Amino acid sequence: MSFVETLGPHLPFLRRYARALTGSQDSGDAYVRASLVALAEDPGRLEASLPDRVALYRFFHAIWDTTGARLDDRADADGETHDARLQALAPRPRQAFLLTSVEGFSTGEAATILDITPDALNALTADAVRDIESELATSVLVIEDEPIIAADLEALVEELGHSVTGNATTRDEAVEMARANPPGLVLCDIQLADDSSGIDAANDILAMLDVPVIFITAFPERLLTGERPEPAYLITKPFMPNNVKAAIGQALFFHPRTQARPPETTAV
Repeated sequence: MSFVETLGPHLPFLRRYARALTGSQDSGDAYVRASLVALAEDPGRLEASLPDRVALYRFFHAIWDTTGARLDDRADADGETHDARLQALAPRPRQAFLLTSVEGFSTGEAATILDITPDALNALTADAVRDIESELATSVLVIEDEPIIAADLEALVEELGHSVTGNATTRDEAVEMARANPPGLVLCDIQLADDSSGIDAANDILAMLDVPVIFITAFPERLLTGERPEPAYLITKPFMPNNVKAAIGQALFFHPRTQARPPETTAV
């Protein structure tokens, strides 16, 4: 298989990563081109023992680390400015966060790319999530009918610097709370106290508000049917606190600014 055939499928994703890393499409593409030129001159520098995509990103970082790893604060050629939240992160935490949260690499793969230990990778990712959460503090509606679990979630939310608008135990209660005090994030179980559905509650809320929803449930199979759009954030009970914290950070970081949808109007 040729050099182009081997790496071609991975290049759009590497360009995306490089753009997020540098803050500019022009600068990101320049680093990708430099990497490809170096590889074309000596293809043997791509580590054959690694999966192609991991090897490519690892080599890209070797080029990145030896050419100054300069961040570009200018707008790119399309006039778009970089995401200030991402660029506010220190370089290494930003790399760890992007590799695992955006590019989808496992902890071991991301650690290999950055040439660090998995423990060091986890520490960098935790730093990134903590910095993001401190900047994106918001209000959170908890929809959970088990008092102990609800209390645990509220404690996690407050530990991250967010506030809790309330804990709903039924669909109707959840919708009323969201209407009275619109949250910036929803943590939602799917089996509620009166046998109503947390899925229905989330859909009702999303009809009013543009907010991220994280489902936390003992019945993930009810959401992973393949028959309809599946949630981006789904945590299985019993949950690990760090998993919930990471999901909150990712949901708030990648979701557009929360805003209420304007009321529908009827032509007369």
